[in-house]
Amino acid sequence: MATSKKLSTRHQAFIRGQKLFFVATAAQDGRVNLSPKGMDTLRLVTEDRIIWLNLSGSGNETAAHVRDTPRMTLMFCALEGEPLTLRVYGNAKVVHPRDAGWLEAIALFPEIAVSRHIFHLTIDLVQTSSGPGVPDM
Repeated sequence: MATSKKLSTRHQAFIRGQKLFFVATAAQDGRVNLSPKGMDTLRLVTEDRIIWLNLSGSGNETAAHVRDTPRMTLMFCALEGEPLTLRVYGNAKVVHPRDAGWLEAIALFPEIAVSRHIFHLTIDLVQTSSGPGVPDM
């Protein structure tokens, strides 16, 4: 298992090649919320910052958790090719359509009618493992 504080160029290339990622959040009390995400909803802004567009279609637990405690984990795993699991840990901030910064951030994504929030994740830890237990798809 390897760790760092920023995304390397290898990490960034791996993330850009993924069609699916997972988001995990938790409030101070209660359960962890873990959700699959995809489509064209993730952007690597810098080596220590990611933003992703959240869409309607399920509950609003991620935004509620981030309001309570800003901890967020994104996980990417290779479903083909060389095994790799990459987790990105950090602190998140949610931006709603009514908030300052929405227009600038939403311009980075294609127009999707069910756009709900944009999460800004400031990375404090990047962790990788070989991920040999993840099946090839």
